[in-house]
Amino acid sequence: MKLVFFSLTGQTRRFINKLELPANHAHEINPNNPFHEINEEYILIVPTYDAEVTEVVNDFIEYKTNQKNMLGVVGGGNRNFADLFIFTAKDIARDYQVPLLFSFEFNGTLEDVKNFKKVVDNLESKKS
Repeated sequence: MKLVFFSLTGQTRRFINKLELPANHAHEINPNNPFHEINEEYILIVPTYDAEVTEVVNDFIEYKTNQKNMLGVVGGGNRNFADLFIFTAKDIARDYQVPLLFSFEFNGTLEDVKNFKKVVDNLESKKS
């Protein structure tokens, strides 16, 4: 299973780097050209920004078979924003009818990394 992520300021990328994945297990959405098809199931990981900023994520999801292959979404954000914490991931979950799988603040803690890996392992075991 692949992890696909969007990182504007580097916080989401730092979270991905903490996972210590092999190079081909993650794909970063390029804001200049989000039109890349993922031909396998994946989890989408997004930061929280206004819709205008994350529109490229929707472009990616809606490209070819990407929407069909998305198993769920994970959100990163700042808990200081209360109800707006991870609203981008919540909106994607609602709009594309996929589960919100996990959330983390900023670039995630080591505990977040451990718990996220459990979520991924659980998803993979259900797929087997």
